[in-house]
Order: sequence, then C-alpha cells, then structure tokens
Amino acid sequence: MVSPAVNVVRYSALVSGIFYGIFHRQTLQAKFDANAASQEVHKREQWLAEAKKAWAAKTAKNDGLITDPDAPGFDLEKVLLSLEK
Repeated sequence: MVSPAVNVVRYSALVSGIFYGIFHRQTLQAKFDANAASQEVHKREQWLAEAKKAWAAKTAKNDGLITDPDAPGFDLEKVLLSLEK
C-alpha cells in the first residue's frame, strides 16, 4: 500500500508536468509562428526586389534614349529617329 504523501507527490508531479508541457508548447509555437512570419516577409521583399529589377531592365535602354513622354529629358525627334532604324 502506498502512503498518501507519495500519492500527493506523484499527482503533483503529473499535474505540474502537464502544465509545463502546455506552457512549453505555447512558447515553441509562438517562436515558430514568429519565424514563419519573418520568412514570409523576407520572401516577399525578395520578390519585390526581383520585380523592381525586372521593371528596371524592361524600361531601361542601353542607348540612353528616354521614351517616357512625361520625363523631363524626353526628345520626340530622337525617339522617332530610333524607331526609323
């Protein structure tokens, strides 16, 4: 027969272990969620940087010709001459 003091210690250890497990799981889940959110932000920043590079490559020309009519250095005559070529 087991004494009541031993039973109190056993059940106290069991209950405290369960509460520790719940608390530890919550802290690990919070760290995991924060890491996943950080990785998602980093991935979207990379996509944005790649899109900006692609846009710059698409709009930039090597001959220095400005084709945007709203740009201050736009010259219609140069654009027409480049289209004739």
